[in-house]
Order: sequence, then structure tokens, then C-alpha cells
Amino acid sequence: MTTHNTPLYLISALALAVSQGVHAQETDQAKPEASQNKGLETIVVTGVPRRTTIMASSVSVSSVSLEQVQVSTPRSTAEAFRIIPGIRAESTGGEGNANIAVRGLPVASGGAKFLQLQEDGLPVMQYGDIAFGNSDIFMRLDNTVQTIESIRGGSASTAASNAPGGIINFISKNGENESGSVSTTLGLDYDSVRTDFEYGTYLSDSVRFHVGGFVRQGEGPRETGYTSNKGGQIKANLTKDFENGYVRLYYKHLDDKSVGYLPMPMYSNGDSIAGFDAQSDTPHSALFTKTVRLNGENQISSGDIRDGMNPKVDSVGFEAVFDLDNDWRIENRFRKSSISGNFNSPFTEQVGSATSIAESIGGAGATLSNANTGEAFNDGLAMKMVTFDVTMNDFGSIVNDFKLTKSFDDDTSLTFGYYASTQNIAMSWLWNSYVMELKGDNAALLNVTGADGTELSENGLYAYSAFGNCCQRDYDTEYDTRAPYVAFSTKLGDVSIDASARYDSGEARGTYAGAVTSTVDMNRDGVISVPEQNVAGIDTANASPVNYDWNYSSYSIGANYQIDPSLATFARISKGGRANADRLLFGKVRADGSVAKEDAVDEVNQFEFGVKKRFDSLSVFATAFFAETEEQNFEATSQTFFDREYEAKGIEIESTYFIDAWDFRGNLTWTDAEIAKDALAPEVVGNTPRRQADLIYSLMARYNYEQGSAGLSFIGTTDAYAQDNNDLKLDGYTQVNGFVSYDLSENLNIALNVNNLFDTVGITEAEEGSVPENNIIRARAINGRTTSLTLKYAFN
Repeated sequence: MTTHNTPLYLISALALAVSQGVHAQETDQAKPEASQNKGLETIVVTGVPRRTTIMASSVSVSSVSLEQVQVSTPRSTAEAFRIIPGIRAESTGGEGNANIAVRGLPVASGGAKFLQLQEDGLPVMQYGDIAFGNSDIFMRLDNTVQTIESIRGGSASTAASNAPGGIINFISKNGENESGSVSTTLGLDYDSVRTDFEYGTYLSDSVRFHVGGFVRQGEGPRETGYTSNKGGQIKANLTKDFENGYVRLYYKHLDDKSVGYLPMPMYSNGDSIAGFDAQSDTPHSALFTKTVRLNGENQISSGDIRDGMNPKVDSVGFEAVFDLDNDWRIENRFRKSSISGNFNSPFTEQVGSATSIAESIGGAGATLSNANTGEAFNDGLAMKMVTFDVTMNDFGSIVNDFKLTKSFDDDTSLTFGYYASTQNIAMSWLWNSYVMELKGDNAALLNVTGADGTELSENGLYAYSAFGNCCQRDYDTEYDTRAPYVAFSTKLGDVSIDASARYDSGEARGTYAGAVTSTVDMNRDGVISVPEQNVAGIDTANASPVNYDWNYSSYSIGANYQIDPSLATFARISKGGRANADRLLFGKVRADGSVAKEDAVDEVNQFEFGVKKRFDSLSVFATAFFAETEEQNFEATSQTFFDREYEAKGIEIESTYFIDAWDFRGNLTWTDAEIAKDALAPEVVGNTPRRQADLIYSLMARYNYEQGSAGLSFIGTTDAYAQDNNDLKLDGYTQVNGFVSYDLSENLNIALNVNNLFDTVGITEAEEGSVPENNIIRARAINGRTTSLTLKYAFN
């Protein structure tokens, strides 16, 4: 394990101004909260026309403090989302690339299509499902975060563009409370070292700041054979308070390399294959780190698998809020982000005997390439691998949200707003194909030979392309969004009423180009090998245009009835939409760059009814929901387009309970979803959407004692189908996490965190829809047990 002197490590972080977001389990361990009834009386600001309490709101909203997140001991940002009601976060992709769904709205391909991830009220990415550019890749949860607010359901339709299912908003600390901390976290049974820091205070009576972040390095929870997690993040804000408002400046820098886990071999029941542990291994290998390919300009270049998911983000922004004369209030939030990076990870295309794999590409046998080079390898299992090698050339964005609110009295307000954004999506797909032994500890590449002894591959590479030349792609597109909106809220006695409407319009402009093949001496040795006879590059001479517009209207109407101070009910009806972006390319965009109206926008209709009840030590928030969802999408791994409609109904329950030194929190969501229509695959109509479990849940228990606290969390799911054909079923599971913390002194704390305490096997997704003949599927599973130790010094 790599170790560092902690003070020098922190000084290094500050000097380089580089840090990566802290995993929640590596932040301050949980302490008792100030009020047992804090939950339903928390003031929320996300997705509501004006600041209000959860109890008085007609919105399904939750506010989760950082200390509550810590009880679940997440190892990535998306793992923290699993404790939010209604959210299904398939967080098995590593630090990013999670699939995130809300209340039965589908994840037909990947990412978070109907859910928006925000930082301080503005989207991280305008589209949450950009291929190889999911929003969570570009954000980190760390000690700079004060709370995580989330709204689920139709009220999000008018609160943000392209977010009809919900919003998850990271709200940053801003120096209002003078405090800071420095901590170091070590992986005890996996290679990881992290140092975290944050500090905020007043510089004067009216000026305050907060700065924080972290650096880390290590192999991560799975054995890759090299340092696969390396980098960091720093965030800072400066606030100037005025008598009637404030101005706040933001800065964020993220440059982080983190391994990306893609579906990998295991048996269909979740058992591991001999030599490959489904809970701790990965096809990543120290013997397979480089690729050579033609880049987006058809120049010979190299890619580094060790880059993994490597977002490079520089963001600057400001927030201004002022109360004006005559009960007017003005707010403006602006952010400009420069975003680029890489996504490079091996994907298992096929698993079989070495002989069958060799035969599938016209060979007769295989030999080891870079381990005992030349030795025959025909009896073991092998894999055809595709390098998902993607360069994020430009994902930059400019976002501005302006709103003007008129308050007529303490209970009535009218808000006018205008939202504008520009999102660039420019990337190159530069995929190659390899053969590799099936082995978890630095697997070797395999060379394939023909019956006549001809070498059909070089250093494991048998094709400078993938999936039949489908996936050498380059596109340079820009998506502009404009959205005026209006929101009204009032209170009539014990009834609060709100209504809002939004009109989104936008345009897509740019070009995209697919593959063209040629003969290229890729290794420049003067000899054209078999793979070099057919090298896929980008057909830049025949790029296709992107030139279409879209628009859609959204509305949401809700009412909350405060029956008594401890009981309230609410109801809501909403219509929202989601404009489609890059996933329409290479199939849904016509030759002239236009797109059919029904493909450009997916609409979502939702109905909700909820009850909120507060007892002395118990609070319960229950919501019944129904949603109708349209879906146009494209999945890169299966090369499949989707044209569907879904229906989902269910119940979402969130609760807290306090008794003496104990506090308990939990949520569960029951969902009954089905594919209602399918224009491309009518045989799946009536089936349950893939990976949609009937029940997902999160339960947490914490005991607070004089010098610390201890807790357990239970995060689980019932069975779910792997694919829409409803044949292969993934077993349900419950993952148990635990932590214990102890105050060594007033400001020094030591904490032990265990993720997946009982080493449970849990599969979140699989490529196969049915069990193959060899019983081996390609799937992503939760990591096995990992244990970390954190030493933290807090100061104020």
C-alpha cells in the first residue's frame, strides 16, 4: 500500500490547488442532530418557488445532511444517492458512470436521463445521459457539501430543463459557520490513500469564504494491477453580504483519474469463475494499459486505459440574490464550465474457451502475448475485449438562471424566470478489439493464429475497430436551451397551492461522422499485418449535419392541506419533458440534419398524492405516484435503439424515529412498472422494464454515545429482470454497511468504516437477457467488503 506523511500530503494538495471530492464515508462521522423534528421542518430551496419547509410543501422533497450520508459509508458519489427515497442508483461503475433512475422512470441505456444532478442550483451537465459522459463523472461528494436536497416527481418538470423525474442538488458550505477539518483515510484491505481538507470563515463582518477538496491515489476497491485512482478536486466560494442580499463567487477545479468498471464475467447466479472474483477482480491489467488507434483527425495516436474516467473541469460562476423595494426579489445564478477528458475502459464482448474465441475471428488457436510470450493457450477461458476508448474533446457549458419574485403578502408570491444554457458535446470514439485470458490478477493478452500459422493479431489486438466497424465515431455538436417559466404560490387558510409552467425550446447544431476503413501501418514497422489491412478511422470527408430545433411545454399544479400542525396531505399533477441529444445521432437524425418531432422530445405525465405525519419522535412521509413516460434512446454496448412508452405506479415512504441515544432513518419504494408500447420490439409490451425491482429500500440505525457514534445501514433490492425480455432474473440482495467513530480528544476523531460488511454478492445489471449455454454472463456487481480508517482533526 502507498503511504504518505500526512502534513506533506496536505501541503501538496494546497500548493497544487488540486483535490478530488471526498467520499462521504471519509468525512466527519455522524453526530446527534440538533432537533429530532428537523426532518419535516427543514427549509428547502431546491425546486420550489420560494423557500419553504418540507411539512408545508406540496413537493416530494428530502434534505439529507452530510452526517446522514456517512452512516451508509458510500465509496462513490452515486452510492450516496441510494439513501434518497425513490432513487435507484446502480453505482457499480466506479467513481462515475452510474445508472440512476427515479420512481420507475426507465434507464433504457445509461446515466440519469430523467433526473438532473446539480451543484448549487445549476446542472452539472444539461443532459444526464450523454454517452460516456454521465453527469456523475464530473462531480464529487466531499466535505465542501453542506446538504443534499432532492425532489422527486412532477414538480421538477418546471423547476429545471430536462428533469421531469427529479433533481438532486449538492448545496455547498459558504463560510457562514467558521469551521474546518483535515483528515486522512486509508484503505485497510484495499489500496487507497486520501487526504481531505476544508475551511470557511468570515474575513470581515460582511465577507466570508469557504474552500476545500482532497487528493487521493490508490488502486481502488478492485485489483487493477496499477494505480488506477489518482487526482483531486478543489472548490471555493467567496460571499459578500449586503443589507438586502448577497453576491457569491464560485470556483471549481476537478482533475481526477478513476477506474471505470464495465460488465465483467461471472456465472448467472452471481458465483465467481475460477481465477476471477466477481467482487474484487476486474479485466483491467498491468499487462494491458495502452492502445494505438487513429484519432478523430485520423492521426496515429495512443490511448491509456489507466486514465479510466478522467474528467477535467474548470468552472467559475456567481450567485446574486437581493430583496428590492415594494416586495420584489431578484436572483441570478451563472456558471461557465470548461470540460474535457477521457473515458477508457475494457468491455467484455464475448466469453468462451480460448479455442472457440480464436475460431470466432477465423483462427485455430491462441498463444500468450505478453506473459510467457508464445506459450500455447488453448485450454483455458478467454475473452474478446473492446476498449471503450473515448476522448471528451469539449463538454463545456454556459448556464444562467434568472428569476424575479413579487411577494404580495407573507403567503402569496409570483415568480418570473428565464433559463438559458449552451451545452457542447464533442467527442471521439476510438475503439479497438483484443483477445485476453479470463483471469483476475493481471490477465495477459492472447495472440490468435490461423491454421496455416498466420498471425491474426498483434499483442492481443485483432481489429482496429469494434462490433463490425460500428463504433469509430466523431461528433462536434452544440445544444442550446431557452426556457421562460412562471410560478405562483399562495395560502388559503390551511391549504397551500402552487402552480408553475415552463416552455423549453432549443436547437442542435453541428456535425457527426462514422467509420471508414483503410490500410495503415499502425506500428510503423514497414510491414502490413492482418489487423493493419482494415483500420477503422473517421469518415471526415462525409460528415453529416445536425440541424434541428425542439420545444415542449411543462406544467405542475399542487396543493398541500395542513390538517393540523403534525399532519398534512398533498396532491400534484404534472407534465414534463426531456429533449434528446447525442443519443439520436447515427440513426435518428435524417440526412439533412433534421429529427422527427416525436424523436426530439420525450414527455412524462405524473400524478402524486402524499401524506406527512409527525409524532413526538417519529415522522413519516408517504407518497403514491403514477407516471407515463415516452422513451427514445440508444445503447452503445448492444447497438440498440429504443422507441417506447412506459407506465409506472408505486408508493414511496420516508421515515425517521428517535429514541434516547438512538436514531433510525429509512425509506422504501415499491414500484409496479411495465412497457406499455414498443414500436421496434412489440414482443416486450407488457413486460417489466429491465433492472426495475418491485422494492428498493434503505434503512439506517445509529447509536450516539458520549465520545462518538456507531451505526449500520441496510441497502437492498428485490429481484429484477436483467433485460426487457424478462427471462434472466437478477437475485435481490441486502448490502450491510457499518461504521464506528471515537473522539480521541475534543477535536480529533478516529473512525472505522466497513462497506458491504458481510461480503454480499449483488448484481445490478447484465448484458445477457437469457442464460447462455456456458452459464457465463457479463455483469456489474457491487464490490466485496472494503474497510477504511479515517483520522480527522476538526478546528474552528
